[in-house]
Amino acid sequence: MATVSEAPSRLDTTRPHSARVWNYFLGGKDNFAADRELAQRIIGVYPQIVQVARESRRFLGRAVTFLAAEAGIRQFLDVGTGLPTVDNTHEVAQRVDPTCRIVYVDNDPLVLTHARALLTSGPHGACDYVDADVRDPDGILAAASATLDLTRPVALIMLGILGHVVDLTEARSIVRRLMDGLAPGSYLVVNDGTNVVDPQARQDATELGIAGGVPYIARSPEQIAGFFEGLELVAPGVVCTPRWRPAATEGLPEEMDVYCGVARKP
Repeated sequence: MATVSEAPSRLDTTRPHSARVWNYFLGGKDNFAADRELAQRIIGVYPQIVQVARESRRFLGRAVTFLAAEAGIRQFLDVGTGLPTVDNTHEVAQRVDPTCRIVYVDNDPLVLTHARALLTSGPHGACDYVDADVRDPDGILAAASATLDLTRPVALIMLGILGHVVDLTEARSIVRRLMDGLAPGSYLVVNDGTNVVDPQARQDATELGIAGGVPYIARSPEQIAGFFEGLELVAPGVVCTPRWRPAATEGLPEEMDVYCGVARKP
């Protein structure tokens, strides 16, 4: 595991990083010129990406609240957490139960520095950060086990991260290997971009991301549903993200190119 003192030496501000580009979409300030340039180019061809980012963030709050308040989950493994913002996973979970334990996973040194400083647990729970790549599920599980009891249910949260694994077979293998390492009664939460509402704009954004060194592959809702194979989907199933258990006062959100789901491991 890297330390904060190690992070600045690995920080390359001349190349965009997915966490910092996403931070720009969310209106954050923890990004550099290279991140902003790529983000602005993507917005130019796919302006809905800003709303997609913000709806995805709202979904995190609803999903974690469900898991902690209704499903009784007290342990969370958030892979690809990104830069801290409001209502991070541990804040939402510990509002329900202060004893919740959370491990964040990312591979950006700037995220590491911010996480160590800002993602701090209340005194009755725990919060830790693992510096690892999503393509190393065994390493993630081994590091997470220092904070989480993997013999008890854990919620695996993967928001906006699986699209960065270009090969679908590899992405499904990563999910399966992570879930195989978690106890029965654990949950999987996935949220990722789709290509059905405006496929041309999505493709243009994908090409810009690949050219900028930040590949992100938007997939079909059916492909996203495939990540939940063998698990028990929670109602309403795999749906457009703003339509997953929206607040009653929100009305029916519009369709957009981002889908999500929550499912339980039997």
